[in-house]
Amino acid sequence: MKTPAEEPAILLVDDEEELLFSTRLILRREGFANVLTQSDSRLVAAMLDAQPVAVLVLDMTMPHLSGLDLLRRVKETHPGLPVVMMTAVNDVDTAVTCMQAGADNYLVKPVDRTRLIATVGTCYDLGRTRTELDRLRRQLSEGQLENEAVFRDIITASPRMRSIFFYLESVAPSRQPVLITGETGTGKELVARAIHALSGGGGPFVAVNLAGLDDTMFSDTLFGHQRGAFTGADRAREGLVCRAEAGTLFLDEIGDLSPSSQVKLLRLVQEGEYLPLGADTPRTCAARIVVATHVDLKAGMESGRFRSDLYYRLCAHHVALPPLRERPEDIPLLLEHFLDNAARMLNKARPSAPQELSRYLAAYRFPGNIRELEALVRDAVARHPGGILSLEPFLAAISGDLALPRDEASNGERCHTCLLKDRFPTLKGAEEYLIAEALRLAGGNQRLAASYLGITRQALNKRLSRSPA
Repeated sequence: MKTPAEEPAILLVDDEEELLFSTRLILRREGFANVLTQSDSRLVAAMLDAQPVAVLVLDMTMPHLSGLDLLRRVKETHPGLPVVMMTAVNDVDTAVTCMQAGADNYLVKPVDRTRLIATVGTCYDLGRTRTELDRLRRQLSEGQLENEAVFRDIITASPRMRSIFFYLESVAPSRQPVLITGETGTGKELVARAIHALSGGGGPFVAVNLAGLDDTMFSDTLFGHQRGAFTGADRAREGLVCRAEAGTLFLDEIGDLSPSSQVKLLRLVQEGEYLPLGADTPRTCAARIVVATHVDLKAGMESGRFRSDLYYRLCAHHVALPPLRERPEDIPLLLEHFLDNAARMLNKARPSAPQELSRYLAAYRFPGNIRELEALVRDAVARHPGGILSLEPFLAAISGDLALPRDEASNGERCHTCLLKDRFPTLKGAEEYLIAEALRLAGGNQRLAASYLGITRQALNKRLSRSPA
């Protein structure tokens, strides 16, 4: 959690010390923790260089350097910084001149308290958004994450996953709900845990699987109950929402929630309040809410199964995880990781994977995604007697469901490698089959064919050069 000094500042610049004091007091009382003041306009440039400022409030008439001159200089050095001008003269020409010089708003003294708060608040939000976007662009251009260690449990070399990590870093401080979507087994809970670590709330990570919970179980599990709330409730029970206080509440399988439970969750998300069973007084919740689902919530809204108001509250930030078949570059890394884990779990010597295995796996659709790959590896290691890992358990599992392009899959055509379940060719023959089929499916495009096979284009060229004409 950021301290007041770490929050982007509001900088007030005016030669009247009393006005600076009263304006700072008003803004502090409205919850703006970091409000700075400066009565000498010549010192403003150094202050802007020394610390992050979200909005600058300038008086028009000041000694040494006028507000308009200072505005023009600030816009040269900090073009994205929102600036609010204040003047004692209610003159249209002056306002137009300020706007043309880059001011974002214009206030006339004496400034109405309500308008001051609304104007500064709007510009403050704008300034923070611009700062976050600039930081995200800088990170993307430099290719460096600020919190690399947070993502160490997510095994990936995928550029798409890398861009998701940058996005998570940018939205984590907002404390708004996050919706994670993706097929079963894509790693949604790992991403939720990364969001929790990035949020820095200090509280625990509490995960709840909502699948199969009826309305009563949902209420009791999340909100708890008072003593005597129902038959058998001989003592009060604390719900998981209370346990997640100051931390993260992760609700998995949100798409399975019943309509009545959706209403209760909406109140929690919208108002930050919930009511334990048997209680008359609502309680508040400050936990960060992260939800996940493998179902299409938009389709659920159209059919009336999922509330639209709840959906739009939950998807303040949205992360869509790609399936494993769209991340073929991750398969070799995950294979090595799961081999290590399986050998350690089964107390066996770690087997070596045959070189061809990653290419075979890259041609498979993986409907169960990463979780399915882990199960395949664990089963193969359990069967493994020693030496190099056998291909047979993998080929038996993948031969009937290859990752064909959508146009051919819709036509019902089957790749020749699907016949592997009927007869096993030699390894060299199987490799030639896969290369030929990948090239056919890619229309002769070697780069696309290489992506199907999970190898580089250079590696594909090398294999083609060794093949008979």
